Amino acid sequence: MPEYSVDELISVCISRQVDDGEVLAQGINTPLVLAGFILAKCTHAPNVHFACAIGQSLCQDWAPLSVSRVEDLWLDKSLLNVGFATAAADLLPGYHPKEFFRPAQIDAAGNSNNLAIGADYRRPRLRLPGSGGIPDVSPSDRPLYFYVPRHSRVTFVERCDLVSGVGHRPWRAAGTGPRYLISDLGQFDWHEGQMRLTSWHPGVSLERIRRRTGFALSLAPDADETPPPTAEELRLLREEIDPLGVRRLETLGGGARKDLLRAILQAEKTL
Repeated sequence: MPEYSVDELISVCISRQVDDGEVLAQGINTPLVLAGFILAKCTHAPNVHFACAIGQSLCQDWAPLSVSRVEDLWLDKSLLNVGFATAAADLLPGYHPKEFFRPAQIDAAGNSNNLAIGADYRRPRLRLPGSGGIPDVSPSDRPLYFYVPRHSRVTFVERCDLVSGVGHRPWRAAGTGPRYLISDLGQFDWHEGQMRLTSWHPGVSLERIRRRTGFALSLAPDADETPPPTAEELRLLREEIDPLGVRRLETLGGGARKDLLRAILQAEKTL
């Protein structure tokens, strides 16, 4: 079995959630997701299309991941370009795209928070990037998909400080709520409105997952170890889709992230 890193496993798991023919929407600065989407197109889903808020475009072709040359995909490969308001309000709702969101906090019911840490929104302990389109998408009939590169009790909380994404709540008028989550420790779904573990990654114990989760976590009856990436999936990620390792930026922090970013920019001859 070939060796692999956790970022590669996350991207592979994301790709396996893609069905052929779907429209795949990418948020801002989510290379783990984009690597998985492109991997799906290169393997089992050749007829997917890509949409993104960055280029406000719809693409059928793809380009390798980049930091300084991200427009090589969203602009150079675009089939059409529209304004953000038109894309968000008119086009994407009709296409029912699949999109993965990265929550700063998420609870057992799938409510999520990307606004701020701290109960007082006006004086938070930490201001977060913002909710983006999550408040618009989460109450609708689009199933939600999440990913968490670093699984901890900071993210998996008993109660979100603020709610910017609606989970499984009894008063929902429409929609199914969150369906799937992938972290660096395992894969999860929601059964009867509560998150449960469906697979643990190789080398990860159930005790470790539960210790890093801030709420009680049930186990699916058919839960098993996550199938590892194949040799071909790893070759595509490493040699064609993301040879610079842009996807790893989401799994690193501090100096390690800064060093990788500098190395990528040097390889792209930006520095």
